[in-house]
Amino acid sequence: MNARWQTDLPYHSPYDPCPMRGPKHFIIPINQFLIYQPRRLKQYAYREALRHGSLWPDLTSDYKGRNPYE
Repeated sequence: MNARWQTDLPYHSPYDPCPMRGPKHFIIPINQFLIYQPRRLKQYAYREALRHGSLWPDLTSDYKGRNPYE
């Protein structure tokens, strides 16, 4: 897995009647690791930045989302 992806195993009580669902996987945005914005970050062209949702390629997310119709 990528370093941005984290896995967590939720606590499951021995007295819980429901079965354990297993580990949860989630992504942590890269901006949580940056203390400050470095100078001279690479930039997308403006139209391409609109598609990616960020002006800077280093701050874009790997997460593609879930399509319920697939």
